[in-house]
Amino acid sequence: MAKTKRPPVLKIKAPVEKFPLLARYQHELVEAGCDEAGRGCLAGPVFAAAVILPPDFEHSLLNDSKQLSEADRYLLRTEIEERAVAYAVASVSNEEIDEINILNASFLAMHRAIDALHIKPGFLIIDGNRFNKYQTTPHQCIIQGDGKYFSIAAASILAKTYRDDHMLKLALEHPEYDWHTNKGYPTIKHRNTVLQLGFTPHHRRTFNVTNPQLSIF
Repeated sequence: MAKTKRPPVLKIKAPVEKFPLLARYQHELVEAGCDEAGRGCLAGPVFAAAVILPPDFEHSLLNDSKQLSEADRYLLRTEIEERAVAYAVASVSNEEIDEINILNASFLAMHRAIDALHIKPGFLIIDGNRFNKYQTTPHQCIIQGDGKYFSIAAASILAKTYRDDHMLKLALEHPEYDWHTNKGYPTIKHRNTVLQLGFTPHHRRTFNVTNPQLSIF
């Protein structure tokens, strides 16, 4: 008697549940999330933002700015600015970056953003693993915090979109460097153009343009 061949068992993957970001790290003090944008660029300032959101803030789309499309970032910027208790964006110039180094410049940009808040936070949550203490305000560094807390994600979006706006204006002065698309980041074309035409007044002169892992010419 012939054996009946069983059809293959199809394994259906369960949908991956997307856990929402958290509203707060702590609940006793007014909390601001901080993040920066443009740290790895060859040109332009580094921008940072500080954002205080309502304690019950939620949003299904809000996430690390790198995980979002440009269109979604700008839509979210409008909503963040409308719903935030307070927000501020600040920058540190390429000349200052060359003088104090990019790490300290990133911290300084965050300090300037916190300075500009019209409400003084009692606690800061910072994206990353390092931070220069701001006055006497306690803080917590959170690795990949822009994908864990709404206020840091909101700060990442404001810093990114305001910096992009700035680079688009600079691109009108120097269209040959392609800043309208690369926003100052070290793409191969951007590196090649610097090697061929030299620096502009907006370039960070302490940054290494060449990279042995890239084919420059």
